[in-house]
Amino acid sequence: MDRYLKQPIRELLGRKIVLLSGPRQVGKTTLARDLSESLAYYNYDIKRDLQVFTRQEWDRKARLVVFDELHKMRKWKLWLKGLYDEGATEKQAIVVTGSARLDIARKMGDSLAGRFFSFRLNPLDLKELKPRGDAEESYRRLLSVGGFPEPFLNGSERFYRLWRRTHLDLILRQDLIYFEAIRDLDGIELLVELLAQRVGSTISVKSLAEDLHRDDKTVARWLRALENMYVVFRVSPYSKNIARGIKKAGKYYFYDLGKVEGDEACKLENLVALSLKKELEFNEDVWGIPGQLHFVQTKEKREIDFLVQRRGFDPLLIEVKLSETQPSRNFGLFERYFPKSAKVQLVRHLSRRFSTPAGVQVENVVDYLSDLQLR
Repeated sequence: MDRYLKQPIRELLGRKIVLLSGPRQVGKTTLARDLSESLAYYNYDIKRDLQVFTRQEWDRKARLVVFDELHKMRKWKLWLKGLYDEGATEKQAIVVTGSARLDIARKMGDSLAGRFFSFRLNPLDLKELKPRGDAEESYRRLLSVGGFPEPFLNGSERFYRLWRRTHLDLILRQDLIYFEAIRDLDGIELLVELLAQRVGSTISVKSLAEDLHRDDKTVARWLRALENMYVVFRVSPYSKNIARGIKKAGKYYFYDLGKVEGDEACKLENLVALSLKKELEFNEDVWGIPGQLHFVQTKEKREIDFLVQRRGFDPLLIEVKLSETQPSRNFGLFERYFPKSAKVQLVRHLSRRFSTPAGVQVENVVDYLSDLQLR
């Protein structure tokens, strides 16, 4: 199946270096190989390909050259900078794929500034799966085996359980040791299990540290590492003071939806969070429209699940329910803080969509996510 970033990346090939990042086994290499029929592919992890990088000996006739796992090479950014400055991209397109480490480099912005386009590939969701038809079946499968292409297309829960074990081991026992120098694997595995049980709940570093019997700084470092390796992502509480929002207790959601422990409500909230995040990143990477995803909460713990903010657009407040069709009273509470906001309540079990006199749109969650547009 064609991934949602295929055409946007194709349109920009050859103009600058393309950095394609995302979770392990989300389909980055497959997507890169699908960008051109005239392709040369090299992987830094493969011994026979090493001379390609050390001697710069690759197929110069191919229209596209893909460098995989390049971020494991020392001073890889300077190496790419040299290629770009020497005019390599004028002769053939260059795509670099790899883990979240590429995204870290994008944020650092040093030697590659102005020389690349960055794209983030996310797991399958209802919008990307819409051309396959049967949205209800796609929804059920996403909740049971997640949106990573291999287990989703297989569809077997047994296959997914086996895949999940090897996938997480690969991240914890290779990537975290290699990139983050983390040795306490038992502790970080327990952290992953705790996060999987608390999806949708606000989580503080202090409470996790107490449960894990580790110090706050260690747990904070582990959380950053899990985010960097695309295991989880954090949704922070809204605050006009950005630094204050970062320090407050946030919520953690999984890229692998099947990893979430709990009832359908927990999995549904994770699905909505991941879908919103994916669409916001698409808008930023493809259209240059930055956006943020938050939740809003009062000191009395009254909240709305998600606040979507985009430059040039009014705020969007979203509440997620399994079967409650009566709009949340909290919309009215937060309306004075976001007076121009659109208000949407997404309901799993809804016979018909409707809007209220107060301006709340009540939508079927499967239909809404299948046609999600945030621009």
